[in-house]
Amino acid sequence: MTWCSRRTLIRGAALVPLAATAADEGARQAERYFPSHGTYGHRTLSYDLHLAYDPAAGTLDGRARIQAVADRPLRQVELDLAGLTVHDARIDGAVVGPGRKRNKLVLPVRRPIAAGTPFTMEIGYGGRPGPVRTPFGQIGWDRTGDANEGTLVAAQPLGAPSWFPCNDRPDDKAEFTFRVTVPRGHHALANGALVDRSRRGPTECWTYHHPGPMAPYLAALYTGRFTHDTWEARDTSTGRRVTGRDAYPTYLSRRARYDLARQPAMFEVFTGWFGPYPFETYGAVVVDAELDQPVENQTASVFGRNHVDGARTWETLVAHELVHQWYGNSVSLRDWRDIWLNEGFATYGEWLWSEHIGEDSADTIARAAWHTLARRPQRLRIADPGPDRIFDDRVYNRGACTLHALRLTLGDDRFFALLRGWHHAHRGGSADTAAFIAHAGRYAPTAVEPVLHAWLHEKQLPPLPPARS
Repeated sequence: MTWCSRRTLIRGAALVPLAATAADEGARQAERYFPSHGTYGHRTLSYDLHLAYDPAAGTLDGRARIQAVADRPLRQVELDLAGLTVHDARIDGAVVGPGRKRNKLVLPVRRPIAAGTPFTMEIGYGGRPGPVRTPFGQIGWDRTGDANEGTLVAAQPLGAPSWFPCNDRPDDKAEFTFRVTVPRGHHALANGALVDRSRRGPTECWTYHHPGPMAPYLAALYTGRFTHDTWEARDTSTGRRVTGRDAYPTYLSRRARYDLARQPAMFEVFTGWFGPYPFETYGAVVVDAELDQPVENQTASVFGRNHVDGARTWETLVAHELVHQWYGNSVSLRDWRDIWLNEGFATYGEWLWSEHIGEDSADTIARAAWHTLARRPQRLRIADPGPDRIFDDRVYNRGACTLHALRLTLGDDRFFALLRGWHHAHRGGSADTAAFIAHAGRYAPTAVEPVLHAWLHEKQLPPLPPARS
């Protein structure tokens, strides 16, 4: 398949060398929930992914140009890549012989790379991509199985290596460019803004650029045939106008337009509650497949056809994925043990939206959720739920109840200032539960650490504070 032309879009992030040793790396790796994914040997600055997808054959040809900086002296560089074959690799222009250790790509270097030194990897790879086996089932690249010969990526938490080589850590965030070649008549959708669309013979190249920074698991690619719509919303905290782009199969367009129609209104009220929208664009993609849950891929959330019915039955999920753009995507978790910071915030955003549109108040929903939680065994600490329970619904609902308890303790003015301050302090970065507890203490007239400790670190479910009049 013909490749689209390459134009330099990557600017890269600022270099901030960190001193680290192999022992440091091993200790940090051992503490993580999924230590076989990712490495602390380097930090990624940018990914430039040049992809050609043949839907008839189901094959992907890829070239990845990855800019990184060494965090310790490196004699080899490790990346995550599953199920695809590497046929050539270079580091700083020098050919290297790629090796494999299960789902690790190992690139030896001729001369050690000193700590703090930037370097560039170029990797040619390809094959027939598919989801990777994880403790949560098959996750990552998948085909939609419809007449459109479509594909989707829903990679959370461990599926990014199913389609590109990466440092698969949630806290290793980078800039992304996607140049995706598909047959004419097919569309390609990815994170960020569409900056070029060009035809060459029987193919078409779609180029997207997203300065991010973005974790690999939030990178997304959807191909197939879609109807496209645009909308505008005002960022009420800055006055900036942001353009949204939605896409869906044509036969679902009437239902999808209605179900997604209140995204601009959500956008405006959320920027008031949470602060400036952190990215250049946003959009929802509906794929012709059934998904267990939507996924908040950065700037491009994905919903299954089962999430649109023309009656806004699943509108809380639309709100949930939009809230993730602040909490989970812009402010990312350091490790998956801190996932309540993603899911508790997004679930509470659902409750706030319900309250805003005059349906059940957040307090009513929180108390109903509390009673449901109280009927369950109290064996889960949501600040450290265990790697097999990161998607337990108690992480979502008890996380949201934690925020509601904090709101009742602080009052609305301090609480919403805390939310805006949390995003402002960590925008574009990563944070953990300890950082959140320390942050909350700066907004409280009295100590809130005991309240948060009970909700986050104890198994026993604490009571919600009394409702404010």
